Amino acid sequence: MASESKTWLVLSLLLLAAASCVHGESQVPCLFIFGDSLSDDGNNNNLSTSSKANFKPYGIDFPIGPTGRYTNNRTAVDIITLLLGFEKFIPPFANTSDSDILKGVNYASGGSGIRNETGMNLGEHISLGLQIENHKVIISQIAARFGGVNKAIEYLNKCLYYVNIGTNDYENNYFLPNLYPTSHIYSPEQYAEVLTVQLDQYLKDMHEIGARKFVLNGLSPIGCNPFEISTHGTNGSCYEEGNAAVFIFNDKLKSLVNQSNIEFSADSKFIFVNYTAIFATFDKSHGFTVTNTPCCPTSDGFCIRDETPCQNRNEYVYYDGIHSSDAANRITAIGSYNASNPNYTYPMDIKQLVQS
Repeated sequence: MASESKTWLVLSLLLLAAASCVHGESQVPCLFIFGDSLSDDGNNNNLSTSSKANFKPYGIDFPIGPTGRYTNNRTAVDIITLLLGFEKFIPPFANTSDSDILKGVNYASGGSGIRNETGMNLGEHISLGLQIENHKVIISQIAARFGGVNKAIEYLNKCLYYVNIGTNDYENNYFLPNLYPTSHIYSPEQYAEVLTVQLDQYLKDMHEIGARKFVLNGLSPIGCNPFEISTHGTNGSCYEEGNAAVFIFNDKLKSLVNQSNIEFSADSKFIFVNYTAIFATFDKSHGFTVTNTPCCPTSDGFCIRDETPCQNRNEYVYYDGIHSSDAANRITAIGSYNASNPNYTYPMDIKQLVQS
């Protein structure tokens, strides 16, 4: 209990510090978010896909109910947004009409991946490449406001670029050998290399259009989520083959951060968030009593529409079979923003990155 109380105290202090920025300036002028369902806040709502979260019991604890967030309340990047001092959450690209795009845009799309074909088994989605194309549309609108591309790029240089993608390249590609050929073509080592090479090119594309401060998130141990445990019949224990594959990717992503910091040392900084290290802390010391079972009744990993979720949601790591609860997202966000453990981020945390 003492450890749990300490965690809540740290959280309260951090949110208080963030709140003090609300009436002043946020720590960066804008935040652009690229990724999948771990960060999606509504981009899939109007797509033809089985990967949606704009219905109850998703959003059961969110002030306005379901929005397209794949959790009971906020995503990790929502909470990071607050810690950065933003007054409002970053709007989805699909609905920016009433929002200030100068504060940022969220392009993340459930089911998407680094590879274009990833997630097609679920239906429509917006792959990372298309997310970057959507960012170019926003840049043109920002340039119009600033009266030219050069002034817009100068402004965008100061923003934070949050990238959390790759899970679906395994769950909805490599681990589905009957639907995708990748596991027949590549060993886990080769596949991780292919993914990071392609991601590296996308990051270079983003750098060309103004990105300078990057947060690259590693993958969580997806073999331990309830859906993978159920799919691979491991009797409640983790699907270790799945974990081993993503650990290889994480190692290569960390190396990419090193490489990018050298290559772009003159004007850019990249950090790596070690999701696996943060997930390792999801135990009773943080109040979690259920780590391998979803809070809501599920089908194919997603909450069943209008079914009643568990009441003790703060005790569950996973809200559905794939996505973490608000309680877990809080721990992830704090570990990413203000890392109490040097293993959580590399070579610095988000707070240090935005101050650099």
